[in-house]
Amino acid sequence: MKSFNTNEGKIAYFTMEIGLNPQMNTYSGGLGILSGDVIRSFADLEVPAVGVTQLNDRGYCKQILDEEGNQVYSEDVWNPEDYLERLSVKTSVEIEGKKVDVGAWQEEAESEGGFSVPVLFLDTNLEGNPEEHQNITSCLYRGDQKRRLKQEIVLGIGGARILKELDYEIRKYHMNESHSSLLTLELLKRYDMNRESVRDRCVFTTHTPESSGHDRFSYDLVKEVLGEFIPIKTLKDLSREEDLHMTLLALNLSGYANAVSKRHEEVTKEMFPGFPIDSITNGVHSSYWTSDSFKKLYDEYIPGWRKDHYKLKYAVRIPGEKIWKAHLDEKEKLIDYVNKKSDVEMNERVFTIGFARRATPYKRADLIFQNPDQLVKIDKEVGDFQIIFAGKPHPEGEESKKMIKKIKGHINDLKDNIEMTYLEDYDMGKAALMTSGADLWLNNPERGREACGTSGMKAACNGIPQLSTLDGWWIEGYIEDVTGWKIGSELGEKQENDRDVEANELYEKLTDKIIPTFYSQKKKWTQIMRNTIAHNASFFNAHRMVREYILNAF
Repeated sequence: MKSFNTNEGKIAYFTMEIGLNPQMNTYSGGLGILSGDVIRSFADLEVPAVGVTQLNDRGYCKQILDEEGNQVYSEDVWNPEDYLERLSVKTSVEIEGKKVDVGAWQEEAESEGGFSVPVLFLDTNLEGNPEEHQNITSCLYRGDQKRRLKQEIVLGIGGARILKELDYEIRKYHMNESHSSLLTLELLKRYDMNRESVRDRCVFTTHTPESSGHDRFSYDLVKEVLGEFIPIKTLKDLSREEDLHMTLLALNLSGYANAVSKRHEEVTKEMFPGFPIDSITNGVHSSYWTSDSFKKLYDEYIPGWRKDHYKLKYAVRIPGEKIWKAHLDEKEKLIDYVNKKSDVEMNERVFTIGFARRATPYKRADLIFQNPDQLVKIDKEVGDFQIIFAGKPHPEGEESKKMIKKIKGHINDLKDNIEMTYLEDYDMGKAALMTSGADLWLNNPERGREACGTSGMKAACNGIPQLSTLDGWWIEGYIEDVTGWKIGSELGEKQENDRDVEANELYEKLTDKIIPTFYSQKKKWTQIMRNTIAHNASFFNAHRMVREYILNAF
């Protein structure tokens, strides 16, 4: 971004996971994929920045499902030498009273214009390190609290030190979630315990309204693993008395903090009263997530859109039949893939619903099965439809695994009436296929529990409308019958029967509006697709998001 003063140093963007390359299994879901989109937009907008993350060379998890939907866990190993350059520089941290060396690999994220942003992947698998510490950076979100704290020491303290070893002049340290919050302690020591000096240099983004998503460590564990890095009394003052709460640490030592949607800002302020918390709604990297067919279409009708994603508002000038043709090209790719990988015979002429995101109960991938008989009735009396599900649970998330098994059970029970499948091992590649090939994007989290959600934004890049509960970004993006459809209300206390009420509204929207429009009013359907691009894709993109960070945070 030309107005950004490069003489004042770089933005150091810290994240535990990052989805930079589909072949590098360095991410688990939306948080990591968003990080990759941020880095791509930094490069496009020529923002002087450097990314800092963990290597995760044994991945997150490879998802294999048996016929009943039971998940078999295995590591998702990849070889860093195939994609990254190992740097000669290294630093060290102290863990459990032992010196642990931290090395780094590097990848360059380069824009079409040639501007690049380096990303550092921290690695403790070095000869000479204590054996029990060599695998700290190998696996994402695995192991017990002790291992998690070790990882956060490497990311936060080790990351800040490796930047110093590389002689980076850092203007702002941006903590993408609280996993890197310990960097604030390193900066405190660097600036003679002057808290204001640290706040001037730190920015914090929280991505979860779930209390379980905010890391906390007992002070006994902190003493054992981190030692007296700074006095425990000071640490309690910077966090809280009962335990080291990483989000509170970040909030207390950041000059700017934000949530990732307007609704999430409200929820976060309720969780952490007294802190000034802004909101910058997430966005996706439009050029990356737009399919080949739509790229060609935008190149023809919207010159310059790749540099300025806001220009997608001019999608209103694209003929509906051209939009539909581009969509059918992408839908054919998705259906062909599904039919090859699954025991189904899906048809590209049939209305296709996509549901794919990190598998966790509050996202309610199983809500559509609340009344299976109603689903069969819709298929017989309103119009044929088919559903493609995907999403990985945490390897130790037993309730999430049960939900997938339940969905697989419904798929098997209804297979004589409705073609459905659950794709294994959801990743960036499958996300690109699904968010460009489905006819409708379904998203129905429990209200108040979705910070933002970005899968529907990817779908919007390809003209796919969304049916969703009013939570996260959809509160800002939906216009009923224009960009998609809502399920339930935005306001009001959650009731015990919310699940039944929202499932019934889901069925009603499919019955009364969505499926009839798809089959009988093609002109109106393509107009909704065009609106989705012009209203949603033009705004909910990473270029707009990064510009907001530059203006408000950096």
